[in-house]
Amino acid sequence: MKAGLILAAGEGARFGEQPKLLADIEGRSVLEHAINAQCAVPGLDRVVVVLGAHAAGVLARVDFHCAEPVICSEWREGIAASLRRGVEELDGAERVIVTLGDQPLVTPEVIGLFVDAEPGTRATYDGRPGHPVVMGPVQMRAVAKLRGDHGARDLLGDAPTIECGELCCGRDVDTVADLEAVREEAAAR
Repeated sequence: MKAGLILAAGEGARFGEQPKLLADIEGRSVLEHAINAQCAVPGLDRVVVVLGAHAAGVLARVDFHCAEPVICSEWREGIAASLRRGVEELDGAERVIVTLGDQPLVTPEVIGLFVDAEPGTRATYDGRPGHPVVMGPVQMRAVAKLRGDHGARDLLGDAPTIECGELCCGRDVDTVADLEAVREEAAAR
């Protein structure tokens, strides 16, 4: 089984009072854009979205399409807890493609580049590491040892990369200013 994993459990404190995952971009929430992208990839057999901080509000307002939401009750521990929860849910997968719920402009075409990529492969955007990231059985087993804000990047080392900077915008929405920049980028597509 090849699966998609969307990490969306963090509090997003730098964004302000409203959960950033629910902010609107072109009539859909930030998280829905990330979900739609993974659900549109034909090579993925299953897509899981890990929720945490604002789970109740997100569950009430987001259309998950083909994706399955799961709750990480330990979300305060950092991204490692979310990653562990997602990997636990996808136990037995031969490959997991990890994206972030606050990266609404990563396209299905970009995610599709990683479906058959070597485990450990990650995206770069103008040379900077980003998501998607491909985890195979070795990386998934190693996730159990991660703690705090250490994600899959810490498991990859000198893994292969796929440059995606000319294909889409890999910008995270961490602040209101980021949201405005992403909205402008979306409108320009």
